[in-house]
Amino acid sequence: MTTKLHVGSMQAAVLVAPRHLEIREVPRPTPAAGQVRVRLEGCGVCASNLAMWEGMPWSRYPTAPGDMGHESWGTIDAVARGVTNVKEGDRVAMLSYKAYAHCDVAPATAVVALPKSLDGAPFPGEAFGCAMNIFARSDIQRGHTVAIVGIGFLGAILTRLAAQAGARVIAISRRPYSLAVASQMGAHETIPMEDHHRIIARVAGLTNGAMCERVIEAVGKQWPLDLAAELTATRARLIVAGYHQDGPRQVNMQLWNWRGLDVINAHEREPERYIAGMRAAVAATEAGVFDPRALCTHSFPLQQLGDALDAALERPEGFLKAVVRCE
Repeated sequence: MTTKLHVGSMQAAVLVAPRHLEIREVPRPTPAAGQVRVRLEGCGVCASNLAMWEGMPWSRYPTAPGDMGHESWGTIDAVARGVTNVKEGDRVAMLSYKAYAHCDVAPATAVVALPKSLDGAPFPGEAFGCAMNIFARSDIQRGHTVAIVGIGFLGAILTRLAAQAGARVIAISRRPYSLAVASQMGAHETIPMEDHHRIIARVAGLTNGAMCERVIEAVGKQWPLDLAAELTATRARLIVAGYHQDGPRQVNMQLWNWRGLDVINAHEREPERYIAGMRAAVAATEAGVFDPRALCTHSFPLQQLGDALDAALERPEGFLKAVVRCE
């Protein structure tokens, strides 16, 4: 059933308490000078949303309408003065921060045009851009052995990018489905993430004891971070791509120091870098490197945002990424 809205209003999600969402009617935002408004088709669910959904000691409620949503795409329906790079009717991916709603606004410099080849496809641009930026920071070269710890949406894309770069990819994940996806994406070896010491022994056997020139940790938990360090070769690079925001971590500095590891925190914070990654993701998609339709496996209407967040937490069979339909 379609909800009838007042003129100039829209629906937006408000998180009023842990695991308690409300869909509210709120004023539709008006773009300021240099901004555009996007009528949103959808928005991806990010791991960074889950701490607020579960409720951490530092969480504050209620959230602003639409808050937490930042992986959005849609069609520009209003352009303010000073905007010359895009126009009404352009379909774009968007870097904004209140996108669990019907509309959101952003600077015109924070949108990336989507080609006709992506019409009808979901495109959580910020998430794809993160994957491209992590790959760039990893500096993976032809002939490297690369272990990727954790195969979800991010790990699957990184597997494809590393394999296409000519690296030998070892994919490590707890779910058989994820390991099957990794194989489809070009992984040369897959290892169930079950026993710490067996995984280390298996990787040592595959590399004649040398371990891996690059290891990407893409889970965001303590054990995978510990495991990733053990798999990294002397004077090699450990890339932290997992989202570690549920409390402090301990690291084996003795190991990191002895092996002389280069440790890269692959998370970006400058909007310009996100946008550059989003542009690279559009180009990679057009080139057939990956298909967003296959990677965005679970779709929910805005009214079921809570179910989408639960799916991201529980990762049911066949899950890589949840997106929310905002239309």
